[in-house]
Order: sequence, then structure tokens, then C-alpha cells
Amino acid sequence: MPQPSFKSILLNEIKLFFHVKETDRPWHLAFLAAISIGIPLLVGVYFDNMKMGLLASVPGLVVLYVPSSNSLITRMATMLICSFGFMFCYTLGLFFNGNFLISTLFLGIFSVVIHWVNLYVRTKPPGSFFFILLAALSSNMPHNLKEIPERVGLIAMGTMLSCCLALAYSILIKKKSTKHEPNLMSSLLERNSYQDLVEAFIVGGFMFGAMLIGHILQLQNPYWVPISCLAVMQGVSLYHVWRRVIYRITGTFLGLGLCWIILSLVKTPLSICLVIIIFQFIIEVLVVRNYAFAVIFITPMTILLAEAASPSIHKPDVLILARFIDISIGSLLGAIGGWFLYNEKMRFYTASTIRKARWVIKKR
Repeated sequence: MPQPSFKSILLNEIKLFFHVKETDRPWHLAFLAAISIGIPLLVGVYFDNMKMGLLASVPGLVVLYVPSSNSLITRMATMLICSFGFMFCYTLGLFFNGNFLISTLFLGIFSVVIHWVNLYVRTKPPGSFFFILLAALSSNMPHNLKEIPERVGLIAMGTMLSCCLALAYSILIKKKSTKHEPNLMSSLLERNSYQDLVEAFIVGGFMFGAMLIGHILQLQNPYWVPISCLAVMQGVSLYHVWRRVIYRITGTFLGLGLCWIILSLVKTPLSICLVIIIFQFIIEVLVVRNYAFAVIFITPMTILLAEAASPSIHKPDVLILARFIDISIGSLLGAIGGWFLYNEKMRFYTASTIRKARWVIKKR
């Protein structure tokens, strides 16, 4: 069978770059996500405390974990469990942010555990991403034990608001599941626990390495490197990971240009909040249809969400350059991590080695 030419491969990739996929994801879920992060932002603007509003808005993304085809009880149970997970991840990171070596080691070990747990319970996408993101953010904050209750309280309030909105959303749409729900126990038994363990260690190792590189390079916000790395490693195959690298770097470049325009034109806290809310809605609509287009909006939205209360927001040139460096380094590390993650020979050999070692230990 003749191999496809480079020209045909390139044309196909360009076509896929602009292709918009069909999806059965309801548009109102995007609206739910937008108002979940929007309400805390607007409250923060009203009380002239943008910093607290931004912190309370981040856990609003827990609504992305709400199941779309389960009963109301299952939906709310999932939301409550994920909300507790968000608070736990953020709180734990705050206790390990006193020293960059300790916080880096914590993030690596924590990522192994949280990614394995998400694989074990088969959490829907985005999986372990936001749990690790919250831990990365809190582990890089200035160490101040007195502020921990206030920060955790804001995270809790953000998740509580999201749970209330998710409950109202579930009641309003009155959507009953028509899909066959797989038996959870049988699903867990079918999984290869050794393969999951290998994947968790690879993810944790690259989170540790990415954060360490961010600190070694003395980046202003080193957590951008592991977050970008993890976003790329979420691909479902090695080919998908490499495509995500291209999409992410291209989309990031365009998104940074869009962000520079926004920062040059939008100055007031209220207008920044409105931009974040609109972009969040657009992202949730696009991310399942065209990842490259979604990244164009993900980049400015995340920058505004992370930096809106920072003095660097008034220096768009410096801020844009710094974020491009952070995200590019993280994306390249994610590509390498994806190769390790989806190299079947290496995964099989490592899983076999763990299985044999466990058998030898039991024999003793």
C-alpha cells in the first residue's frame, strides 16, 4: 500500500486545523460555566476587591465535571465530591508553599496520587487537570499561614455557588438519562491497575520536572509551565498529543495577540470581568469542536483570570512575552511527556516490571 506523500499529510492537517466537529454537548452547559465564574468576579468588582473575586471564581470550573446523563442525585453527589477535591487540593498546596524545592516535590507526588485516583474512578474530562491546577497555583503563592482560612473559604464559597447553580440547572433542564450507564465495579475490574500506575507516575514526574524548570529559569509565575505541560499531555494518543502541541503553540501565539489588544483597550475591572465571562462561554462552546480555535480564547482568558489583580496587567508587552515563554516551554515538555505516556512498549515493560516486583515481594 503506497504511503501518503508529505504534501497530502500537510494538506490533511491544515484541513483538520480548521475543521469544526459536531458534538451533542448542550450549549447551556457553556452558559452554566460562564456564570459560575462570572458571579464571583462581579461580586468582587462590586465590593472593590478584585483579588478575592478572582480567587473565588476559579473553583467555579467544578461545574465542568457535572455528569450529563445521570440522575439528579448522582449529578449532585459528583459535584460535591469534586468540590471537596478542589478544596482539598488547594488547601494542601498552601501548606507546602514555603520553599520552592518542597513545593515542587509536593506537586510531583501529589500529581501521581490525584491522577491515579481520577483514572481509578474514571472521572470525565477534564479529569485530573483542574485538581492539579489548583494545587500548582496554591503551592506557588506567598507563604502566609494567617491567610489560609480566608483563601480556603473563598474556594469553598466558589464551589458552593457552583453546586447551587448545578442543582438549579439540573432541575430546569429536567434531562433524564437515556444512555446505558456501565456498571462501575465491572469497569474498575476491567482496568489494568499497573498501566494506570505507570501513567500516574509519568504525569507526576513531568509535573515535578516542569515546575522545577520554571523555578530554575526564575520565571515570574512558574506554575504556567506544568499547567501547559499537563494540558498537552491530556491527548488521547501520541498523534493527538503532537497535534495538541502544534495547536496550542499556534493558538497561544494568536491568543497572546488578542490578549495584547484587550489589555490595550480594556482598563476597568468590570470590563475585564465581562471579557472573562464571554471568553469562558466561547471556550466551552469551541473546546469540543475545535481545540485550536478554543486555545485562541483560552490563552487571554487564563491570563486575565490569573493576572487581573496583579500590577503586571498594566504592562501588556512584558506580560505577553513572559506568558509566551512559559506556555511554549510547558507545551514542548508536554510533547515529550506524551511520548512517554503513549509509548506502548515502555508502558508494557514498566507495568510488567511492577507486576513482577510485587509478586517477588509477596513470595518473601
